[in-house]
Amino acid sequence: MRNRFDTQLTLLNTEIIEMGALCEAIISDAVKALIENNKDLAKKTIESEKQIDQKEKDIESLCLKLLLQQQPVARDLRLISAALKMITDMERIGDQAADIADIVEVADFSLPRDFKDIKLMAEATIKMVTESVEAFVQRDLVLAREVIAYDDVVDDLFDVIKNEVIDIIAEMPRQAKAEQNNMGLEVIDILMIAKYFERIGDHATNIAEWVEFSITGAHIDNEDKK
Repeated sequence: MRNRFDTQLTLLNTEIIEMGALCEAIISDAVKALIENNKDLAKKTIESEKQIDQKEKDIESLCLKLLLQQQPVARDLRLISAALKMITDMERIGDQAADIADIVEVADFSLPRDFKDIKLMAEATIKMVTESVEAFVQRDLVLAREVIAYDDVVDDLFDVIKNEVIDIIAEMPRQAKAEQNNMGLEVIDILMIAKYFERIGDHATNIAEWVEFSITGAHIDNEDKK
């Protein structure tokens, strides 16, 4: 019986890894669509979010089977419970990335602009997702806590972008009215995209916190640690 249970736990790890890879891919595609102002890629990115939704359902079904058909001990119960919580955050990551792609699809980013900080935010959130999943699979408490701490990098980048937007808005009265309108819409879209990346970082932090719970049995919300 235990051998069958361990086999299903291995399958759970594999499914979590695959869902993490889908999250990484959709984040990468969303920022690439933004940088290249690629409407076709943005549309494809929005469609790819359905794969993440389906993976969430598959993993949820597997977790419920493990809970109902097996007799998990406390440690295993924490792991399965954590997995159920993690996939909810991973599904939300897919939603946020699709929201970014949705903005790219309808917005006009044809004006030359440096998206360096947003690209750094995307890279940071991908790193957080990758390492939080790795921490779950490897049962690595140290790595999980490093992911939680790394959210500060994403938050700092958001503050940089927010301040840049404020500076641009402050300069707008010197522009012609038509130029003001176009630039105003663009900077609002940029700020929204940055906010979505900040939220992705928050969800990756949540994943790492559930990894910590699966290992230690204690779930301490990141806000409570501040």
